[in-house]
Amino acid sequence: MPHITVTLSADASPALSARVAQGVTAITARVLRKQPGVTAVAVSAIAPDHWFIGDRSLTDLGMASAWLAITITASTNSKDEKAAYLREIFAFLASVAGPLHETSYALVQEVPADAYGYGGRTQEHRYIAATLAA
Repeated sequence: MPHITVTLSADASPALSARVAQGVTAITARVLRKQPGVTAVAVSAIAPDHWFIGDRSLTDLGMASAWLAITITASTNSKDEKAAYLREIFAFLASVAGPLHETSYALVQEVPADAYGYGGRTQEHRYIAATLAA
């Protein structure tokens, strides 16, 4: 049940947003074992001449950039899984946006199960309910 935000240096289009959402959801499901049906993805685009690294625009640099943040429940993935996720996300976003500047960032933010949830229930509540049902 991750929530993912993706910002790309690109011209916004529904086709771009759909491609990014589908790719990011697939990688998240495969690498982090998150259920696609409860994965939320928000995609935004910023024109390259409005995105700066240091004091130079991406247009001037001739490169693209990206920012991805994913929120997941703490302790549900290993360090190796998170590292693999970041590698695959970087490669995927480069395939979509073009050569990414090294200062393209991704953040895997882990939050406590009692402070995160959806549908009005915490992940901790869902875990306890599933454990009791088993």
